[in-house]
Amino acid sequence: MTMQEVLDYVNTYVWSTFRLGLERTEELLHRLGDPQKQLKFIHVAGTNGKGSICAMTERILREAGYRTGFYPSPEIETFTERIRVNGEYIPEADLTRITEIVAREADAMEDHPSQFELVTAIGLVYFAERKCDFTVLEVGMGGALDSTNVIDAPEVAVLTNIGLDHTDYLGDTIEKIAATKCGIIKPGSSVVSYASEPAAMKVIREVCAEKGDRLYESPSPEPLSHDLGGQRFRCGGQEYELALLGAHQLRNAAAVLAVVEALRDRGYTIPEEAVRKGFAKVEWPVRFEVLCKDPVFVLDGGHNPQCAEALVENIEAYLPRELTFLIGMLADKDYRRVLELLAPYGANYICITPDSPRALRGSELAEVIREEKKGGKFPGIITSFENIEDAVRAAVECGRPVVAFGSLYSAGKIRRLFREMFLSE
Repeated sequence: MTMQEVLDYVNTYVWSTFRLGLERTEELLHRLGDPQKQLKFIHVAGTNGKGSICAMTERILREAGYRTGFYPSPEIETFTERIRVNGEYIPEADLTRITEIVAREADAMEDHPSQFELVTAIGLVYFAERKCDFTVLEVGMGGALDSTNVIDAPEVAVLTNIGLDHTDYLGDTIEKIAATKCGIIKPGSSVVSYASEPAAMKVIREVCAEKGDRLYESPSPEPLSHDLGGQRFRCGGQEYELALLGAHQLRNAAAVLAVVEALRDRGYTIPEEAVRKGFAKVEWPVRFEVLCKDPVFVLDGGHNPQCAEALVENIEAYLPRELTFLIGMLADKDYRRVLELLAPYGANYICITPDSPRALRGSELAEVIREEKKGGKFPGIITSFENIEDAVRAAVECGRPVVAFGSLYSAGKIRRLFREMFLSE
């Protein structure tokens, strides 16, 4: 297989055409020798914050001297970033070799695995080959029936912030969604929970009691200082520097400190210096990522109301009120609520179409914004572009700080184009 053949193969089986369930992944991994049984996991589920918590946890474990596997999704710029060992993306030669093996077994199955199930299997085979000490595994969607949940009891199961998302699949109440995400909790694990709302916490505590697992509830961080270069905070009597921006990242970091505590209680050595270095060095693109300070250009993957609330917090803390928004949204997200939350800060709106079959067309998004602004005094620009390069240029030329947000499916292209257009010299 070539790299393009790998991409063509896995993209043939998009998740939206498959039902949730573990049977296909279990069969595929069994055909591959059950590589997951050779690994130890930190398994992370939740509505928001999964990737950030995974990135911080992985970096701390790496700084502590462990060989780490990391399985985030979706990719931002390149497919290989979805499978990493010690921070390095899977080499294309290994990816093509393992995909050939996985494809041979998957194609022999009566019920063919989906895209996410295929990539999960590829990643687990690679992590087992590399003999990772820990694999930090991010749930794709939900928990109980997500393909990553084929693993046995993880060392730590982590529940991040829980909100209403994917309601067609996971349930229409916080309690139902929390119950689904609690499906990653298994007897023999330690459990860490982000300080979610009371309805979710009640479910989490009940499941932990039922499974006989100890629950570590994340502490409250105290912010000390922040600017576009990073932030400082205090938690558990210790002070830390965090490379990621935003008050929500402090809450994510507090959850990571609970993960560290849980691992230490299970007998793993994680020096305090590794924790400090991990927080200071962690990188997690497009989560209020400052691509440039002059002109100010911020890239954020916020795509639902919970993400928009965090983005509003960050705007209030780091930026002026009158901004140019570069937006691309998926049609199945609550984009009207997102627009409502961010409306007080928008001076201009540049709309694009994300690279996804679930995308809302940029022209349709622009029309929604025009309707919402109708009748009021709005001197700014509302427009759409089919070409993302033209949209990035137009956003910068508006002369105000730019915040690009709305979908991870367009974030990678925006990130690459901005670097090429304005940072290449």
